Amino acid sequence: MLAFSPVPVEVAGDVQLQPLGGDPRSLREWTTTFHLVVVALDPFTFESAWILEVAGKLLRCFAEADCRVAWLVTGSEGNARQFLGPWANEVLTYIDPEREVVKAFGLERIPAIVHLNLDHAIEASAEGWVPREWQAVADELATVMSWTTPNIAKLGGPGPFDGSPAIP
Repeated sequence: MLAFSPVPVEVAGDVQLQPLGGDPRSLREWTTTFHLVVVALDPFTFESAWILEVAGKLLRCFAEADCRVAWLVTGSEGNARQFLGPWANEVLTYIDPEREVVKAFGLERIPAIVHLNLDHAIEASAEGWVPREWQAVADELATVMSWTTPNIAKLGGPGPFDGSPAIP
């Protein structure tokens, strides 16, 4: 499901994001200076594992843009480190074991990509893995950031699939 809206959907600014090895801070604090782009993954599903590398490459493409890129892993710190491997050290990682952030973002399927603006509102998102929908989110983000759009098809990845339920 691609979720573009003429008016961004606002997420409560007091939603807490817990980085690996750090103290939780509110979404409001994380979006003070930079837009936030997260890829939500479930470390206990094949679906999230199937796109780990392509999603990492996508986040890497935007790492130098005027946005903060991150993983959002629906598990513990140990689950996140084991699932992400070296990606946990390369890309900012949030953990969401109770899926409170997933709920706040209104996600129904994982994996997902979510772009939040400085007002902590969702500019665009895609759920499940439909490369053309993730490409649309990347295109929108690149436009907002005045950045080069990565070509999702060239990054690799599996064929489209629906993903798994965000809230089991």
